[in-house]
Amino acid sequence: MDDSPKEACGVFGLYAPGNPVSHLTYLGLFALQHRGQEAAGIAVSDGQKMWVDKDTGLVSTIFDDRRLQTLQGDLAIGHTRYSTTGSGDWSNCQPVYRDVRRHQFALAHNGNLVNTAQLSADLGIPYDGIGSDSGLVAELLARELSDDACNGDQQEVVDAFTRTIPQLSGAFSLVLLGSDFLIGARDPQGFRPLFLGQLDDGWVLASETPALDVVGAETVREIAPGEVVVINAGGVHSMTPTPAVEHALCSFEFVYFARPDGNLLGQNVHRVRQRMGEALARQDPVQADAVVPIPESSVPGAQGYARESGIPFVDGFVKNRYIGRTFIAPNQELRSNAVRIKLNPIRENIEGQRLVVVEDSIIRATTLRETMRMMRKAGAAEIHLRVLSPPYKWPCWFGMDTTDRSKLVASRMSVEEIREYLGADSLAYLDIDDMVEAITPGKRTGLCTACLTGDYPIPVPDSAIAAVK
Repeated sequence: MDDSPKEACGVFGLYAPGNPVSHLTYLGLFALQHRGQEAAGIAVSDGQKMWVDKDTGLVSTIFDDRRLQTLQGDLAIGHTRYSTTGSGDWSNCQPVYRDVRRHQFALAHNGNLVNTAQLSADLGIPYDGIGSDSGLVAELLARELSDDACNGDQQEVVDAFTRTIPQLSGAFSLVLLGSDFLIGARDPQGFRPLFLGQLDDGWVLASETPALDVVGAETVREIAPGEVVVINAGGVHSMTPTPAVEHALCSFEFVYFARPDGNLLGQNVHRVRQRMGEALARQDPVQADAVVPIPESSVPGAQGYARESGIPFVDGFVKNRYIGRTFIAPNQELRSNAVRIKLNPIRENIEGQRLVVVEDSIIRATTLRETMRMMRKAGAAEIHLRVLSPPYKWPCWFGMDTTDRSKLVASRMSVEEIREYLGADSLAYLDIDDMVEAITPGKRTGLCTACLTGDYPIPVPDSAIAAVK
């Protein structure tokens, strides 16, 4: 019943000898739970042996203190998963593990590759037999290692990794666990985020800065697009094995995915969303009694709209925080009720009111339609829907589950048709230029807006498109 966009994954890595690394990784994954709710896993190394524990479900349901106590070591990586390639069953949980010659490694991946068909053909392994593009990266790295006369030296893995990275096309933020070192890497475009943090006696890699905060790490910087960092007893070592290209961080990190207490591109996400709301109020003003957000990512935008317009900000819904993204409902009547289980209107704040309803995006519109019906039933006099991003018209091939364009409502309906379908009195989207200005004030580059414009930062092979038909 949740038709909001889904993101690939969250990754976390920790080098902290003498610390309870499995417990700290658990905390980091807990802070990244919003990036993937299908599965989670942790891999730990003590310098000699490596243990991997993973399962389907939420971080808190998979791991408890007893289970974490079995994962003893000095460094670890972790992963939360939402599947965009490969099924969501146990075999595709991460981290993925390989034992090659004298090397063990575990790998966790956020993003989506677009050249998997070519890479699997080069390996001579059907892609269905690998399961996911994350497993494909592990196979490529294993192949690079198996071609070497290994003596177990750390540098052999680093060299093999830097030979693997240039073969990949698409979105990837990777963390790799070796016996006594970590590797972190971002694709040259920087589609997905990755940060470096520092502890008093260690280093941390994480998809978002709140995961650094929760383990007490100080944010050092973003890993640059195209950068590879190796973390070991000697500190942090940086290299760039791929040529520089124009950067293209996913704009929907700001619209929806990233936590509002995090920072990206030097910008606080909460403040960016407020600026989106302020811009929307200037762009499409309306006479109304209250500004109401649809929880939760649209709340800062609604605050910005209210502040700029002078219309009071009012809570219109209570959100049930204890229901997951999936809810079993065998018929349409129960599916409609499932929306109410997640969101329930506050009638006293809605009845008889002219409302500006703020939403972060409209992807498929099915859940939003039910939400609008609830507001009408609660007595809303007028509903003026304002959306903090432009119409979402094009598939994403870089880590969002929107590869079927026929399911994107804005690709087959005009704004007026969407307004009528949703039952709103008016509907307005934020202009693309205003959205980009809100995200990166004074800059016009550094973002991927392909899902809004159809202008893809890198070519998408026909094989990648055919794979989801």
